Amino acid sequence: MSTKDFYDVLGVSKDASESDIKKAYRKLAIKYHPDKNSGDQDAEEKFKEVSAAFEVLKDAEKRRKYDQFGHDAFRGGSSSAQGVDPFDLFRDVFGGGGSGGGGGFGSIFEDFFGGGQQSGTESGKRGSDLRASINITLEQAASGIEKEIKYHHHVECDSCDGSGSADGSNKVMCSTCGGIGQVASNQGFISIRRTCPTCNGSGVTIANPCTKCRGEGRMRISDSLKVDIPAGVDDGNRLCSRGRGDAGIFGGPSGDLYVDINVKQHKTFERDGDDLFHELNIPFTLAVLGGTVNVPTLEKKVSLKIPAGTQSNKTFRIKDKGMPNLRAKNRFGDLYVKITIHVPSKLTADQRSKLVEFAKVCGDEDIDLDEGFMEKMKKIL
Repeated sequence: MSTKDFYDVLGVSKDASESDIKKAYRKLAIKYHPDKNSGDQDAEEKFKEVSAAFEVLKDAEKRRKYDQFGHDAFRGGSSSAQGVDPFDLFRDVFGGGGSGGGGGFGSIFEDFFGGGQQSGTESGKRGSDLRASINITLEQAASGIEKEIKYHHHVECDSCDGSGSADGSNKVMCSTCGGIGQVASNQGFISIRRTCPTCNGSGVTIANPCTKCRGEGRMRISDSLKVDIPAGVDDGNRLCSRGRGDAGIFGGPSGDLYVDINVKQHKTFERDGDDLFHELNIPFTLAVLGGTVNVPTLEKKVSLKIPAGTQSNKTFRIKDKGMPNLRAKNRFGDLYVKITIHVPSKLTADQRSKLVEFAKVCGDEDIDLDEGFMEKMKKIL
């Protein structure tokens, strides 16, 4: 039995009203409910603690005894709080029917979180979702492509049609859980239900199991799937193929297959959303005199006019030469071209002579050419 202070467990003061206590319980019960925290033992323990605390503090007489004697008031089974089912308590507060480990939380889970959990009493269970990944180039992301993936998943047994039973045999109610799909164990104030280890939550066992699938109703196979990758996908995007995950158990629906898209880094372009970025190195003569240069795109080269006197790090925008928009047809991002200026490290005597004359014309007679004229030119440009 937990010895934590019940008021501390619910996060309320000792003079909290009945309304405050109920409000605190509702918040914490939703937060730590096992259906919302599957496999989280810490959350399950907190759910039990919250339930035990609320079972006592919601009742005026039990609360009076607790305030007077603390946990000793309920030792030895002297209180009706002993063995309370936290799921029944949850149903009483939130409403909703159902039985089994879901404790009526399935419909409530949908109301609060937009998703449902299957009750352990259902014989058919949904198959697991699976994940795979595909690597593509930036060009393929721009044009769209069909790719084939290979993966393993469970499919319905073709011998027993997914029933798990050999021909002519029947399912019988599980003797361990009595067909509920869960077994209960008492821990202190409360009783907690767990998936039945005999029937794995289905509530039934098979007298004469199928020899091909050993009574599971499913078989694991290697499979392939052609995936249509739309134009405009980005690195990290995920596609979903409904019903291509694991087959359901005993007639339950199949899970889904999620395919993660990995776009390889490009040697020429960088991507930001639908826009592309490219760094273009041009001769310093073109930067000074101006002219036209060819710029690569994902399809073909296009002409870009470089104005005379263009400085290094100047960026030009070429409209609609980026990536296609994934959701809007005929809409494209832009291509941004950042200019860097190439200064030659070696010159012929004739080239050097002409540049010296150019420097003099520009009034740069004070440049110390012995220190490296081209280094000075780099500073100027």
